[in-house]
Amino acid sequence: MGRRFPELKGILGFGTLRLPLIEDGVVDIEEEKRMVDYYLENGFNYFDTSHNYIGGASERSIKECLTDRYPRDRYILGNKLSRAYFNRKEDIRPLFESQLAICGVDYFDFYLMHSQNGQRYERFKRLGAYDTAIELKKEGRIRHFGISFHDKAAVLEKILQEYPEIEVVQIQFNYVDYDSASVESRKVYDVCRKYDKAIFIMEPLRGGCLVNHLPKEAEEEFARLGGGSPASYALRFPGNFEGVEMILSGFSNLEQTMENVNTMKDYQPLSEKEMETVFKVRDLFKAQDMIACTSCRYCMEGCPKGILIPDIFACLNAETSFTSWKWSTEIYYHESLTINGNKASDCIGCGQCEANCPQGLPIRDLLKVAVEEFEKKERAVIR
Repeated sequence: MGRRFPELKGILGFGTLRLPLIEDGVVDIEEEKRMVDYYLENGFNYFDTSHNYIGGASERSIKECLTDRYPRDRYILGNKLSRAYFNRKEDIRPLFESQLAICGVDYFDFYLMHSQNGQRYERFKRLGAYDTAIELKKEGRIRHFGISFHDKAAVLEKILQEYPEIEVVQIQFNYVDYDSASVESRKVYDVCRKYDKAIFIMEPLRGGCLVNHLPKEAEEEFARLGGGSPASYALRFPGNFEGVEMILSGFSNLEQTMENVNTMKDYQPLSEKEMETVFKVRDLFKAQDMIACTSCRYCMEGCPKGILIPDIFACLNAETSFTSWKWSTEIYYHESLTINGNKASDCIGCGQCEANCPQGLPIRDLLKVAVEEFEKKERAVIR
């Protein structure tokens, strides 16, 4: 596999969206240090963060766990410019400088325009975000300029036509979304190849759904291959495609870090038989008709009612996947998840969540489903 960026070691990236937490918004620093150490010791070096991950705790933990502890040539660091933190061009450079300071570095190896879709792109362009990033690259403050992308292929084509300076596109790509009409992973990938852009992969496990919500028949299909976990097949899948330089995984604990590192350390693409099995599993997964939520939690940014939307969707998905757990899921919804309020029925229908959702989910309608499922039915009773 040819490398556009030879400074990258290995194909597995360390994502910091789902770091281990002691409590809400508080990262378990000692556990993260162990994760960082294991990842680096095994020959990988790319870390991905963003100003809005875990309410800013991701960037802060990067400094404490990585940049304060290792020389600059031991790691490659990517960061992003997120919509919520600038309202005019003059805001961008101070924000960028603050990100450098928080992360404890003098430059970012990669800097991406975050979560671009048609509407967000027009705003970023209008406020000079793309032009500012290009200037920062010329000044040596960033080494490589790119975007993370969540929209249809036609939108990406427009962006790449208007900004040929873009070097890398980070896309959602996994075996379930490969031919999805809403995510258009394959078509988006094809546009990246058409314009000869390096490709970084996000959500290869679809926020854990391709591990935690597999139907029993899918688990049996993987077991018949005689080796490897469901996570390992999902992680390896994107590497079968030309132009993929990095596959990001959001590590949540040391055990998960070790499993992913050991899967990808001596990377081998999926065999023909493994690829056939993966697509069988895709069909089984799609038959469940589950909510395609990846728990990125962008929907919760600015929610006036503080509704735990991804957690509520996880409850609905659990009822779909594990019908024998229906009573348990209902108890969890009432006596843990929404015990302090913030129920699905508190939604005022403002639509801000849908504007932020990378998957384009009809969140307001789905919350109404949750109301019907968990709030209007007779409560389950533990016996």
